[in-house]
Amino acid sequence: MELLSLLFLLFAAVALTAAVLVLLSRNPVHSVLFMLLTFVNVSAMFVLLQAEFIAVIQILVYSGAILVLFLFVVMLLAGGERPLPVLNQPLQAPAAVIVGLVLVSELVLVVLTSTVGGGRKGPDTPERIAAVGGNIEALGR
Repeated sequence: MELLSLLFLLFAAVALTAAVLVLLSRNPVHSVLFMLLTFVNVSAMFVLLQAEFIAVIQILVYSGAILVLFLFVVMLLAGGERPLPVLNQPLQAPAAVIVGLVLVSELVLVVLTSTVGGGRKGPDTPERIAAVGGNIEALGR
């Protein structure tokens, strides 16, 4: 494997791990910090895909603005740890498992039957993007 592929896999693994930790963390402030780690790694993946503009927007908008808003809301609501919710209905957990399995099976069905791409090229080929000077210049045209 080449270096860019390894870096992409590393950033993707860290982003997925941090995203799972956002959900599993009991402390809301820690969840926000894990979300920051997720956003930074997604931005690094955009840089590796040569989408620098989207990477900068990812950092500015999500990490800069939205995450700060989340942090202020979490701190104003007196963060702290909260107990896990109790399942009130006896069929709530099995119903959630069934719905989750249906959604996963739909996702697998869509992925297996998709015809995205199909070898067709759009108007913005790598040669055209290189000719105009890069992604940001091509986006501006």
